[in-house]
Amino acid sequence: MRAVVIYESLTGNTRKVADLVAAGLTEAGHPTVACPVTMIDYAALHEAELVVVGGWTDGLFFVAQRPGRLGRLKKIPAIAGKRALCYATYALDAGRVLEKLIAVVESKGAVVEGGMTIRRDRLEQGAADLVDRVLANVVSA
Repeated sequence: MRAVVIYESLTGNTRKVADLVAAGLTEAGHPTVACPVTMIDYAALHEAELVVVGGWTDGLFFVAQRPGRLGRLKKIPAIAGKRALCYATYALDAGRVLEKLIAVVESKGAVVEGGMTIRRDRLEQGAADLVDRVLANVVSA
């Protein structure tokens, strides 16, 4: 299975997770490319059977959380029929960011099979958990 991780990152946390997920899936035998939403690898996206979309949490501490730079995420091209997973990084509280991110990805035609939030002080563990979910639930399905 080929995959692509598309991410929007402000401070580098979401990018770090994307790179770790891409490395973990590639190491497991599933070639994966990670790219920022502003520089999507369209060839990799076309070939991918799975699209992982990552974003960061923007908002006021515990209220008004939303995916950061949502306008950029909404410019992801149509990925009709592709399987997808989403993740959102956060500092204090992710609120409903994951739900909002999933809605954006579903609006592009993807079949979203889940997602997770990853706290900024647990990026490595969160990325490993996301890879495990992909391998257990998406690849084996």
